[in-house]
This record gives sequence, structure tokens and C-alpha cells, in this order.
Amino acid sequence: MLGIDHYLKTIQQHLTEVFDKERSSINQAVEYFVNATIQKQNIFVFGASHAGLLTYELTYRAGGLANINPVEASGLNLATRPITKTSENERISGYGTSIADELPLKKGDVILVHSVSGRNTVMIDFVERVKAKGAKVIAITNVTYSKSVTSRHKSGKRLFEMADVVIDNHGVPGDAVVSLPGLTQPVGPTSTVIGAAIVNSIVVGVTESLLAKGVQPPVFFSANLDGGDEHNKTIFDEYRNHIFYM
Repeated sequence: MLGIDHYLKTIQQHLTEVFDKERSSINQAVEYFVNATIQKQNIFVFGASHAGLLTYELTYRAGGLANINPVEASGLNLATRPITKTSENERISGYGTSIADELPLKKGDVILVHSVSGRNTVMIDFVERVKAKGAKVIAITNVTYSKSVTSRHKSGKRLFEMADVVIDNHGVPGDAVVSLPGLTQPVGPTSTVIGAAIVNSIVVGVTESLLAKGVQPPVFFSANLDGGDEHNKTIFDEYRNHIFYM
């Protein structure tokens, strides 16, 4: 299966590019998360449709940080039916502003956002609003893809032009990378695989940095290991003012 081999090699190449070329941005994201944790600021993560999968990758999981809060909005996740409504809803003017206004957001809070094309109205409205409220924004996006399309927002802005920190996933326009004979549309998207590696590397970096500073990081144990529930309860108790998904 040459297509499978090509896909796996491409994923490896993209991962190498990301961690060679985006290390400074990833380190800066780590610093933002560390400072927010120490200073008792809130941390949020937001994405729509498939980009929102990284939101759940960072939420309540073994080896993950408890103080990362998912931003969930009706009509933007993959449970939406008909699922095609997610594409329509991402283009609604003002909806991103409303989502931002519903967050318990304080000046200095940190928000990680994920949008592969970085062009849709909801994300641009959302980022504009949270920045106006004093939040710091870290964006994972595909800069090449984003530069190849126009913004759907009235400002003409795309995500990579707005965030405080930009982490490029080094993908291709359209996201999928395997072209097969007899099919005009490539298959094998890369953004979820690469994005998951990026966000988990941030979690690792934050944990390492907190430990180096003498701060016990709020890392979840597996609930399927003996003692896991008890450990996790202590984290929920300690960070209850910064956890909004319970």
C-alpha cells in the first residue's frame, strides 16, 4: 500500500518540520501556560468542527493538565446534526463574540485556539473579543493554507495575523496529503495528528517547567489505575476556581 507509506512518511516529515521550525513558538506557549498556572490565571482551548478535536484531546485525560478548559459552543462540534451545519455556523457573524462573552474570562488569561485555514468568521470574532478583554492568544494553524485563501471575516484578517503566538502545523492547503489515481480529492489529513503532537508537547513542557520551579503540576492520573480517582479529586479541589468543565 504505497499510499499508506506516503502518508506515514509525510506525517513524520511534518512533525520534523514543526519541531525544528516552531520550537520557539512552542516554548513561548509553554511559558504562557506556566505563568498562567503559577499566577492563578485561567486557561482555555477552542476550535470548531474537526479543529475542536484538540479541545477534547486536552480535556480530562490521563497525563493531561486539569486547568485547561474546553470552550464548547452549540453547533460547532461534531455531535451537531446535520453535521454540515458546523460549516455554516462557523461563518455566522457575531457568534464568536457571543461565545467569548460567555467565558469567565479575566485579563491575563490564556487561550489556545486551533483553526487550520484560519479564515472563518467565528474564530476571528472570538479572537478579536478575547484579545479586547486582555487575554493572550496562542494559535495553531496552517499558515500556507491560510495565505492561500481569503478571510471570511469583514476585517479581512486571518488567524495567523491576530494571535500573540502562532504555531504553524506545516500542512498543505486543503489539509489532506495523499493523491491517488482516479480521485481528484487527496486523502489523509495531517492537522489532527500534528496538532495532537503539538498540544501534548506543550503539556509536557509545562509540566517539566513547573516541576523545575518547585510547583506541583495539576496532572491527572488515569481513573483506571488504583488511586487515580483519589489523586484526581485532590486536583479538582485545589484548582476548583480555575476548572469550569465540572
